[in-house]
Amino acid sequence: MPRPVFIARSLTKTYPMGEVEVPALRGVDLDIFASEFVVLLGPSGSGKSTLLNILGGLDVPTSGSAMWRDHDLSRATEAELTRYRREHVGFVFQFSNLIPSLTSRENVALVTEMSKNPMKPEEALALVDLGERLDHFPSQLSGGEQQRVAIARAIAKRPDVLLCDEPTGALDYATGVRVLEAIVKINAELGTTAAVITHNAPIARIADRVMRMADGRIVSVETNARKLSPREISW
Repeated sequence: MPRPVFIARSLTKTYPMGEVEVPALRGVDLDIFASEFVVLLGPSGSGKSTLLNILGGLDVPTSGSAMWRDHDLSRATEAELTRYRREHVGFVFQFSNLIPSLTSRENVALVTEMSKNPMKPEEALALVDLGERLDHFPSQLSGGEQQRVAIARAIAKRPDVLLCDEPTGALDYATGVRVLEAIVKINAELGTTAAVITHNAPIARIADRVMRMADGRIVSVETNARKLSPREISW
């Protein structure tokens, strides 16, 4: 078996709430492999976002270990985590967070200007089928198009991993399908390791593996014998 690119062992995270500590993760173990497409599935409050934030270097665990290749994310300094996020990780969140006064091309260029070996903004936008919307402002784009610009922005720096937090959570079915198709395309054509978190069970069918979470734990890991395309699922 190939060595995983992400390895987490006994990962915990607690948040202080006054005099009480609230556990978000309770001893998570996981392995994620290069070029794999993983869905983290579970209800709100199950720890999905906390786990994704630790894997993305946005947060650190309370205890346990989290490794990205040879990067020890659980013991990294803030400067090391910033470098890791900049060089290796692309993020897509529920809302696109585009800058309203910039065009699609300019929103993507914000990332490429800070990267070592970026795609051209036009290339990244073409990958998500927005080659004809380069000079449109966010207000001129649909919600799904805005989210696909956000995906283009995330992958323009050629990240090793794409982490998506409820990327279809604010979208209708048809629009969500287009967004999922863009993520599937990036994973397949660029070999980018992709992890998507969702509470929507049908979406799990498009992944290589599904990690189900509940109460801060991974309670099961399943391999999809046959992956479905986004257009084959409904929610």
